[in-house]
Amino acid sequence: MTRTHPSGAPVPATVKATVERARRALGDRRAAVRYDWLQRLTGASWDRISNVLSEVGDLVGVEERIRREHLAAGRPHYAQFRAPFELYALVRLNGPEHIVETGVSSGVSSAHFLLGVRRNRRGTVHSIDLPHPQRGERFSRRDSPVALPPGRRSGWAIPPELRAHWDLRIGRSERLLPDLVDELPSVGLFLHDSEHTPRHLAFELATIRPQLRSGAVVLADNTVWTGAAFPRFAASIGARVVRRGRSDLVGLRVP
Repeated sequence: MTRTHPSGAPVPATVKATVERARRALGDRRAAVRYDWLQRLTGASWDRISNVLSEVGDLVGVEERIRREHLAAGRPHYAQFRAPFELYALVRLNGPEHIVETGVSSGVSSAHFLLGVRRNRRGTVHSIDLPHPQRGERFSRRDSPVALPPGRRSGWAIPPELRAHWDLRIGRSERLLPDLVDELPSVGLFLHDSEHTPRHLAFELATIRPQLRSGAVVLADNTVWTGAAFPRFAASIGARVVRRGRSDLVGLRVP
């Protein structure tokens, strides 16, 4: 039996059930996969996308561990990246040697990048984070939605065995990102999920641009706050902005 997603392509019901099982294990109802978004970002065949997403069933144990870490830290509804399984699939489909992300928090996005790297048996995830510790003993409305719980550090929910290929740098991306980019031969996947202002997103995109290889995927979350920064960047490199459904998570593929 197959079901059809909005683009009209057949999606095996077994794949949808596998992804749903992993989503429930993670505990984030927003994490349902947008198959059309993946296809438009990568150009991969539907068979290839379905095959990669069938692997998500192997991640259920990791999703349960991430969920337990959130619960143990008193964050049952912790702010998480809404497309973790798409991140895993993008790594598997594009096979990037170097992945760069700004913004880590508990490490949901980092963990899924790292899971893809582990499956590929090659690659490194370079993460920059400027953590915001929780103000007091208990989480309050004054705290950032991604404030670190007491005693936790950036990426605190990432299982230890995934960290061998993780390069975490703590500080402002204005200071750290230029040096990181200079160190890398190329960047195959970039995610902006740090300070969500037009100026800051424009800075990160301009900084990463020289190292973006052909076919690289560039993502930006929470673009409702960053105005025209992402569309302007896309236009400057002749790329098309691909929005994930009705959300403000967008991406593009470098021509």
